[in-house]
Amino acid sequence: MDLSTFLTRKDLILLDGAMGTQLAERGAVMGGQSTISHPDQVLAIHKNYVQCGCHILITNTFAMNRVYIETHKIGVDVREVNVSGVQLAKQAVGHNQYILGDMSSTGKLLEPYGDLKESAAYEAFAEQAALLQEGGADGFIIETMTDLKEALCALRACKEVSALPVIVTMAFSSSQNGGRTIMGNAAKECATALTEAGAEAVGANCGDIDPFQMAEIVSVMRSGTELPLLAKPNAGRPRMVDHKTVFDMSPPEFAKGIMECISAGATMVGGCCGTSPEHICALADATIKGK
Repeated sequence: MDLSTFLTRKDLILLDGAMGTQLAERGAVMGGQSTISHPDQVLAIHKNYVQCGCHILITNTFAMNRVYIETHKIGVDVREVNVSGVQLAKQAVGHNQYILGDMSSTGKLLEPYGDLKESAAYEAFAEQAALLQEGGADGFIIETMTDLKEALCALRACKEVSALPVIVTMAFSSSQNGGRTIMGNAAKECATALTEAGAEAVGANCGDIDPFQMAEIVSVMRSGTELPLLAKPNAGRPRMVDHKTVFDMSPPEFAKGIMECISAGATMVGGCCGTSPEHICALADATIKGK
């Protein structure tokens, strides 16, 4: 079964949890560069999520597009980090498990709010998508997007270089007033626009909201699309403790919040910042008990 068909299944689809914060706990760098510098750690994290029963793994290639790599002086080769990212994930998956090539923002604002031309962003997204497909990804996830215009640009790039399915998730800073990204895009607006642009699934991840607040976002997005909806929240709202960002929602409480996301219409669930294999295993157990 190809991923496009799998995404439409009636049973709940379980994705993995955080990669970056898990790498940090192991003493590795948070980011795609660890695919090159600490491949054994990346692979071990992938395998831990597979043991939780995940249907889909996400590659450690977040924001590894040329614009982001060059402007943030990451020091990795665009092709190597993306192809290797997929190949590491492929070592962890088994039968009937899939791999999403992870993509995100360029880290720069598009014109007229910033100085990045949309054509330059498009080229960077198209290049990354082609490399993730070359590595063997089953589809793409464009995640943690705060600007709908940039999200649509990335989606268009994926669609024009590949026939693989694309999931797009936005990061919301508030669940109030219909949900808003930091750029002011509303949840229903995002769901409708991304659906019309050809995404196979849409949803929300990360942001400054907890899983219970994400359930409110999911409900609003459901009113704007009939596509499969993905909820991938952090382990609670981020807090600063001793100058460090902390996510401290327990696995049982996280799972409880995700169950509300499912009740609100999510058909695909996973975790973002601060989540661990323990969070995803707790979620897997909760969904089994909830049937």
